[in-house]
Amino acid sequence: MSGRRRTKRLGGAGPFGQGIFAKSKSGSKDRPLKLSAASKVAGVLAVTAAICVGLVYLKKYVERTTGSSGEPVVLELVNPPYWVNDALKGRIYLAATAGGQELRIDEDVAQRVQRNIESFTGWLDEVTVQTTGNSVRIYSRWRKPIAVVQWGLYKFYLDSDAIALEYAELTELPIVKVTGFIQTQQTPAAGGVLQNEDLAAAAAILARLNRRDELEAGDKRLLYEIDRIDVSNFGGRKDNRSPHIVMYTTDDTQIIWGAELGKWQRYMEATDEQKIASLYSYYKEKGTLLGGVKYIRLCDPQQRLSLPVDNY
Repeated sequence: MSGRRRTKRLGGAGPFGQGIFAKSKSGSKDRPLKLSAASKVAGVLAVTAAICVGLVYLKKYVERTTGSSGEPVVLELVNPPYWVNDALKGRIYLAATAGGQELRIDEDVAQRVQRNIESFTGWLDEVTVQTTGNSVRIYSRWRKPIAVVQWGLYKFYLDSDAIALEYAELTELPIVKVTGFIQTQQTPAAGGVLQNEDLAAAAAILARLNRRDELEAGDKRLLYEIDRIDVSNFGGRKDNRSPHIVMYTTDDTQIIWGAELGKWQRYMEATDEQKIASLYSYYKEKGTLLGGVKYIRLCDPQQRLSLPVDNY
């Protein structure tokens, strides 16, 4: 079953399937519930507890769930990416079982698991569920996080399409913090496209860098050296003469990007492709972005620059 994902209550208070937002069946906009400071703290604890509980269900539902035949039911994620760890798998199993409900092999179990995944988590797309004997196999495309956002008391990821993903500790990917964005009153819903222009602009730049990293950098990914991307002057809202978007390396070297993607001509900057090519040329020449200079300026126009012939 395909289509836009609906976020529903999975129990407790908190964002991303924890009860803060629920989209109506008619597709109306998310509506926030007003929370006290105490309930927000409780929400954070609930999210943490959900991850721990998810790990328990990871073991339980892979090894010991009892089917109608009395045999163990195996709940299997088929070919997850290398960066998917047990903490994230626990979240998916928790969502697939709607918070830990017992699975039984019957004619509706595949539809039930698929419905649960599409309702309670944003991590999986193009989900297909099949049953084989006493196993339930989950096929899907995983959304890859490229940015992490601290939203008040909550933390979540963004993928390349600025879709919000529930937070789980991941160590196998270069994930860049986004700072300086304007926080709206609505907490983003898991699996929903974020409506913040500045966050979307940051995600778009990081998506381009991720694609270039995969093409060129191999195991030595440039993005591991970038700590954060700052959008506090997005659109020149503080000072139109200052760079609109700036990245910072892990040792605080500035990487001056400039305007958001597609707006370079308006501000007479280098093209987006030239900015990316300049950054990777510097990285190849120096072997690192760290420790060499105070800043790396990408936005100055360049008349002659050799660009690789690829789509990034």
